[in-house]
Amino acid sequence: MKAVLFEQYGDMPKIKNVADPTPENHGVVLKVMATGVCRSDWHGWVGHDPDIPLPHVPGHELAGIIEAVGKDVTKWQVGDRVTVPFVGGCGHCPECDSGNQQVCDNQFQPGFTHWGSFAEYVGIHQADLNLVRLPDSMNFVTAASLGCRFITSYRGIVEQGKVADGQWVAVHGCGGVGLSAIMIARAYGARVIAIDIDDQKLEFAKSIGAEFGINAKTTANVSEAIFEITKRGVHISMDALGNPITCENSIRSLKKRGKHIQVGLLVADQSTPPLPMDIVVANELEIIGSHGMAAHRYPEMMDMIAAGSLAPEKLIGQEISLEQSIDALINMDKFESNGVTVISEF
Repeated sequence: MKAVLFEQYGDMPKIKNVADPTPENHGVVLKVMATGVCRSDWHGWVGHDPDIPLPHVPGHELAGIIEAVGKDVTKWQVGDRVTVPFVGGCGHCPECDSGNQQVCDNQFQPGFTHWGSFAEYVGIHQADLNLVRLPDSMNFVTAASLGCRFITSYRGIVEQGKVADGQWVAVHGCGGVGLSAIMIARAYGARVIAIDIDDQKLEFAKSIGAEFGINAKTTANVSEAIFEITKRGVHISMDALGNPITCENSIRSLKKRGKHIQVGLLVADQSTPPLPMDIVVANELEIIGSHGMAAHRYPEMMDMIAAGSLAPEKLIGQEISLEQSIDALINMDKFESNGVTVISEF
């Protein structure tokens, strides 16, 4: 099969012909129909996760058609249209037993623990536990755009943040994660403030539900600006970028007893940022991580998409070919594209 492969961290990826995957007894092989290009893929390529096996095929936001089925799989058959969370569970650890496959002790992550979906085919483990059936009304590009970004934002805002109608929500960073969070929070009736350093992205954020936009580059104090709008601070604030500055701004934006949701990855020399713990204690703030969403939690989100309450297709910025994905991947940290980039031509 054709795939994007890099031999060493930071080396230029290349299109290579590599062996087709075969299904594990508990797994399937998918023909990849669409796959997103995510900043997490960039983190993996540059070596921020040194446990990624080399050589490596990136890609973890995918949708496709089942091409082959392992002998122990009972729920799926060749030809089924599916997507998959970027974190898959093993099915036999305490976290999986509690329904929290997104923090499984023995995680399967295509594009990280195993070869991913920047390829014509990809193997998926524990298919009966980890696959999600696609409704006929959803195309593969939209399904791939759910990827890690939309589902992580959904769980962060809805399940971790417990958003409610009329609450204030601030979203720091208007990339794929942030735009998803804005759309989801608005769908639940929240009043949303978008924060970014790009006016074009802020205008797009307003078009999908943000009531206010703050340019952090031209605003002297982001948290003060948020308090000026809300009077008491926000109920929920999400760092959707992953930066010490956006993380601190998010925490300082909160009202008393508010929730900070950390979704953006803080890695390498930024992995242990200084935090304003004085106000965390004094204001009884909550600091909450959000790491994907288990397959069994998809139905409520899928129902909202089917009903038109959520429209992830609006977040798709461009569709590209597998060959074009190399430039998209290595330039991911420049934040030059709006919305979600999806590979749809293999």
